Amino acid sequence: MKTYYPTLLSLIFVLYAVHTHAQKIENLPVMKQQSQNELFHRLDKAPRTPAFECEGYWSLGSSVVKGEDGKYHMFVSRFPKSLPFHPGWMIASEVVHAVSDIPEGPYQFSDIALLARGAQYWDGRSTHNPRILKYKDKYYLIYMGSTHPFGEPTYDELTLSSPWCIVGRVNKHIGLAVADSPYGPWKRFDEPILKTKANTFYSYLASNPSPVIQEDGSVMMIFKGRAHTENGKYSDMALGIAYAPNIEGPYTVLNNDQPIFQVDGQGEAEDPFLWKDFKGYHAIFKDHVAKYTGERGGGVMAHSTDGVHWTVDKDPKAYSHAVEWEDGKVEMQGQLERPFLFFENGKATHAFFATMDGPGGFENATKSWNMVIPLK
Repeated sequence: MKTYYPTLLSLIFVLYAVHTHAQKIENLPVMKQQSQNELFHRLDKAPRTPAFECEGYWSLGSSVVKGEDGKYHMFVSRFPKSLPFHPGWMIASEVVHAVSDIPEGPYQFSDIALLARGAQYWDGRSTHNPRILKYKDKYYLIYMGSTHPFGEPTYDELTLSSPWCIVGRVNKHIGLAVADSPYGPWKRFDEPILKTKANTFYSYLASNPSPVIQEDGSVMMIFKGRAHTENGKYSDMALGIAYAPNIEGPYTVLNNDQPIFQVDGQGEAEDPFLWKDFKGYHAIFKDHVAKYTGERGGGVMAHSTDGVHWTVDKDPKAYSHAVEWEDGKVEMQGQLERPFLFFENGKATHAFFATMDGPGGFENATKSWNMVIPLK
């Protein structure tokens, strides 16, 4: 009996947890309908067809702009499946360009916008986290770049503790490329527009940029940083805000080089998306430790009048890992990251995400793709 009782108790607990979890997922349509969050409430049913996927590659994160040709142009990260997903993106990613006649896609591969250009360049081995902007007659790509001096690793050699990962991570900076057309050619700058800075929350790395070009041509950009800590380690993730008089810079980190969202008291955050309207600045980001939404990896919405002082939305949950599909099923995604809102005629019409299959965790997926959810 002593061995049977705890086993039965454990089984009952597991069944209860599974039942409760299933109930929560199934209630997603009702949760969205009752939500006071302006994004979560508007998330419609998602098409099963990926907005973008690429045979033989992992893909992660996208950004879309409407071109002068009337087509929709997606810029998205991809990296070969001959490497593990994490940290393959850190050392072997490239930004590619895909095109669709309609905003929800599917987007067809067109060309490589930012490919590897050699270890001697600051962004020579990996370009990632693309954010496409159109201003006047130019197209601008803001992205994360990194480099390392090593040869190509095998699948088994590339681990989080390997030299490729350590060097690739600490070399992450934010850069800019410019072109007259979404088809390129892209002029890349020889220096980052935002580098790391000693004794700040972004002394170790700067990544995940999300900028907005304002009415006067100036730029506000939210980004992710990590700081150096003892014994060669790095801090948890924090979000900061930078300003530039024009998109080419120079960029100054505001708030006295202090983060606007950080782990101490606020919860670790990443994957920010920033936009601006007549009410002020708005952001959604990944609730990495379930501080605000009660869901690890769920989306948080926050608002600001000046871009520096932020208030979390009264109903903070902006999206969930659970997705309601057009076929009526509700399923939990392995990952749901890199949120991007597409605006047309000043109105948000679609939400794009990077996603994965599997039970969760980068190491448990067999494929990744970029998906879209239309907004009601």
